Amino acid sequence: MAKCTAVIDIGSNSMRMAVFQKTSRFAFHIIHEVKSSVRLSENAYKNDGYLQDVPMERTARALGEFLAVAASFGARKILCVATSALRDAPNSDVFIRRIRRELGLSIKVIDGDKEAYYGALACANLLPRLDAVTVDVGGGSSEFALLKEGKVHSLCSLNLGTVRLKELFLDKGDLKGAIRHIDEALASLPAMDADVLIGIGGTYRAITRAMMKQENYPLKKLHAYTTDAEAFTAYCDEVLDASPKKLKALWIKPDRFDTIKPGALILQRIVRHLKTSSLVCSGVGVREGVYLADLLRNSGGMFPANYNPSLRYLLDTYAGHSDHGERCARLSGRLYDLLGETLGLRGRWRSELVMAAKLLPVGLGVRYYAYQRHSHYLVLNALDYGLSHEQIALIAHLQLFKKGHSSSELLPKNGYDKLLPGAAELDALYAILWLSHILLAARGRGEEIVFEYDQNTLIVRGRGLYLAAEQAKNIALPKNITLQITP
Repeated sequence: MAKCTAVIDIGSNSMRMAVFQKTSRFAFHIIHEVKSSVRLSENAYKNDGYLQDVPMERTARALGEFLAVAASFGARKILCVATSALRDAPNSDVFIRRIRRELGLSIKVIDGDKEAYYGALACANLLPRLDAVTVDVGGGSSEFALLKEGKVHSLCSLNLGTVRLKELFLDKGDLKGAIRHIDEALASLPAMDADVLIGIGGTYRAITRAMMKQENYPLKKLHAYTTDAEAFTAYCDEVLDASPKKLKALWIKPDRFDTIKPGALILQRIVRHLKTSSLVCSGVGVREGVYLADLLRNSGGMFPANYNPSLRYLLDTYAGHSDHGERCARLSGRLYDLLGETLGLRGRWRSELVMAAKLLPVGLGVRYYAYQRHSHYLVLNALDYGLSHEQIALIAHLQLFKKGHSSSELLPKNGYDKLLPGAAELDALYAILWLSHILLAARGRGEEIVFEYDQNTLIVRGRGLYLAAEQAKNIALPKNITLQITP
């Protein structure tokens, strides 16, 4: 697969491109995104579905500039898919031939089931493992899929979209007709039994972004943000009743004003129809699904077990100088297994501790001085996939451990408390991580270190522990544990 790949998604309302760069076999990150509100389906639904000249012209112009952007990054592969706008239009072949002739770009028109599959595939790989219904409300259609045990099932596409609803009903003031149209479409949806709804697409992200701002949510990540159905539908009610001035006060961006109300109405009716109680925002969708289908084509469409692509990206990019993090992770796991029960960790947060240990060196890839703050920043902002917000916040904040300090002294006063464990658990995790780090002060491998825990004393024996014994004097251990190091 090409190291740098551009994926273009031509929708009814917006056209987007993401440029992906690989850092190793399965690890990648997005190095550029661009969006254009081309409104390709504008006035189409009023004209028997035919694409109109002006929207086609602006879409062609935007595509030409998208390709120029992709070329500037050296993208050797360009994957371009089109969804409802082109699959529904009787004259879509006119536009497709024009783009091939003028730009040399082949557009692949995908059916509704394939669109649903790509969105669900992205969620299955890049969100925490969930049994859920994925819902992607676009301009012309809405796609549904069922996720069970990490696999994609029960694909469905309905002719239910924001632009379609706006032009056919809401522009005419026919709210009752719009609701009837939505409910009739949802009646044909196959049974999808899941308590969680995963929202994909621009409309859902716009509502999520606004809700997070209204809540003053501490972690600035849409991906994996979770809310409950009651709060979401209540916010949709506010949007539906709002004037343009009120929409701005509700944190809705002006470029969404004309489609946010039909989108909110569709989503609200979907939530009520499916009777889900919890909603999760997906920051990934069709573009990531297209990319992953290509990247993982020889792996059954899934990453290897326990593989996290954004963790691997951070290590590839910032920790190539050292395997200290990997060694520290093994030692942290051993100490957790030995001391976790005594420290009141109740079998929780082991995987987060090990991941935090692996990521310790990434700040060194920026600058040695204050490297822990650099690690914290990188993890908080670039550890995106496969983890909940609580996991990301914990892994990032564990990077701030420091000699002789407890967690309460180190945590920034930024409202993260509700995402983190309690102070006692944080202090215990800090202690294990810091102890693992200093036991490897001489940069040994760690396998030769022997632990023994007896009557609240942790006894450490092994070679190359002289520096560790010196540094251990500054460690803030829980009060019920004493440390004895024998160099």
